[in-house]
Amino acid sequence: MHLECDGLKYTYPGAKAAVIDNLCFTMTAPGFNAVFGPSGVGKTSLAKLLVSRGNRQESCISTFDIDTILYSYNQERLPNWSSIGSHLNKICPIGKETLKKELIEIFKLKPLLAARFSQLSMGQQNRVNLIRYLLQEFDLLILDESLANVDEALRETIILAIKTLFPGKMFLYISHNLMEVAKFCREILILGESTKQRKNFMVRGRDYTQGYTLDKKAFDATMLEIMNAF
Repeated sequence: MHLECDGLKYTYPGAKAAVIDNLCFTMTAPGFNAVFGPSGVGKTSLAKLLVSRGNRQESCISTFDIDTILYSYNQERLPNWSSIGSHLNKICPIGKETLKKELIEIFKLKPLLAARFSQLSMGQQNRVNLIRYLLQEFDLLILDESLANVDEALRETIILAIKTLFPGKMFLYISHNLMEVAKFCREILILGESTKQRKNFMVRGRDYTQGYTLDKKAFDATMLEIMNAF
């Protein structure tokens, strides 16, 4: 698997300055990678450009062994006329019923299957949305604050489970959570005002997986490297 941007630039219609300017980076191999930075530096714009790669030719975005890219984002809405359980049953592809049940258990949604989407908290809604995408066929899944408003312990459980259940898939994790990005992700693309003009600013994360021992000293060094990027 290979994802590469070479000189990517994007300016919103009517804007004077580009939100993404000459962005160059490479990510390889399955697993969790990240885009990290404050609001307004182009994280979501980058995600949408990557997704649109499947609909129109984007000369500065190239992929290898990545055919289907999906985009999951925070506060995505669902129809409210059926229960959560009925909706997940309806959209679940044939042959993935066992995976659906396992994800429901891991995401702690079993007691909520009879509820409608509007009755759920924001964190519960985000968990339901993420399951919908994990049940589909994809090579790269972009998670744009997809676990926002989920408590820290459950977020960790979910991330570790995804890494275990989908070892051959690539994930692009967009988050404002410095510790989370440094701990769970392998390759971290840093976006910010001070990094816009740099050709490539990547940090190697700790890529923590269930059963591994986290090297606290190396973890602290990774967070410091990310913070120094700004």
